[in-house]
Amino acid sequence: MIRIRIAALAAALLITGPAFAADVSMAGGAVTFTTPDNWLGIMETQGDPEVRVFQVPDPSPTASNTLARVTVTVKQVGDIGGYRRYVSEANAKAQALPGYQPIRGVSNSNGPNDYLYTAKESGETIAYVEHYWFRDGRAIQLRCLRPASTQAGAAWQAAFDQGCQAVAGRLGK
Repeated sequence: MIRIRIAALAAALLITGPAFAADVSMAGGAVTFTTPDNWLGIMETQGDPEVRVFQVPDPSPTASNTLARVTVTVKQVGDIGGYRRYVSEANAKAQALPGYQPIRGVSNSNGPNDYLYTAKESGETIAYVEHYWFRDGRAIQLRCLRPASTQAGAAWQAAFDQGCQAVAGRLGK
């Protein structure tokens, strides 16, 4: 009987998707999410804005040129007008990046507050996915960036994208 329960628990864990190891709380608990177990917290700031940065290890030689990472930023903006200004300023910064090119018609864009683009970093093309939400007078930005092409392969890219989408799902609630 115990073996059956253990097997059922193991199967349930496999079905539920990526393992989440780190519970993260920002803005005094107003913003919470969890990260996949292989993401490494590499930077954290307090205050306004509050920022958390996670490295997503790329096991390939591609990683020697670029750092795959995910950033969550929470900024006090007051009202919807402040939120729109925040998003507009972030988009202007993105468009100023070397080699900026918007990506259109991609399935991981869920709405008008999602932005997908590529840009150059250290000579490499980087794929960016940005999501924005307005909640309780705060702008929340999720920014996921990884090499557009990596020797780690399609499975690593899919796991990165899945982890980013899982965090977006939690932040969007």
